[in-house]
Amino acid sequence: MGDDLQAALELLVEDAHHPALRTHKLKGKLAKSWACSAGYDLRIVFQFVRHGAQEAILLEAVGTHDEVY
Repeated sequence: MGDDLQAALELLVEDAHHPALRTHKLKGKLAKSWACSAGYDLRIVFQFVRHGAQEAILLEAVGTHDEVY
């Protein structure tokens, strides 16, 4: 899990919409958030936010599909 998570986080920083991440907008109670894949059943839930004058990524949850949704 650690290697997949580290690789996904590095890719998320480089290109949050890289096809390997399968980044997608969430709906319902998580409508302000996005999610991406960090391996077979590991997901990263995050938001795009402003930090000063720059766009940043705010991590909200990391876990299995069932844990984060």
